[in-house]
Amino acid sequence: MKQITVESNLSEERLKQLGVAYWPTWQKEVSVFPWEFVTTENAYILEGECVMTPEDGSPAVTFKAGDLVVFPNGFKGTWEVKKPLKKHFKHTSGNFVKCFFCQLKIVISRIKGVKK
Repeated sequence: MKQITVESNLSEERLKQLGVAYWPTWQKEVSVFPWEFVTTENAYILEGECVMTPEDGSPAVTFKAGDLVVFPNGFKGTWEVKKPLKKHFKHTSGNFVKCFFCQLKIVISRIKGVKK
């Protein structure tokens, strides 16, 4: 199974290049739940701290505010939201409908010039 990657300490320039400010947001309270990614998801963590434990027994991955996390398409694991989570996200390869609507939200956000 492909592994999660975490990039920390991104510069403002890198965030701007990625267009993170225009990505949709998602929030989750402290909780534990299973999840399967049907797209490749890029997530910039705005608030919180989480541990993702892969279903295949690989080592758990911890990420927190300020991290850019890439969840590969097909990844299965358990989320443990240790501190309330708020993230920007962008779906790329994988489920066409999820990717299409995510891209549509990003385009609308860019047109409106709204930075969330």
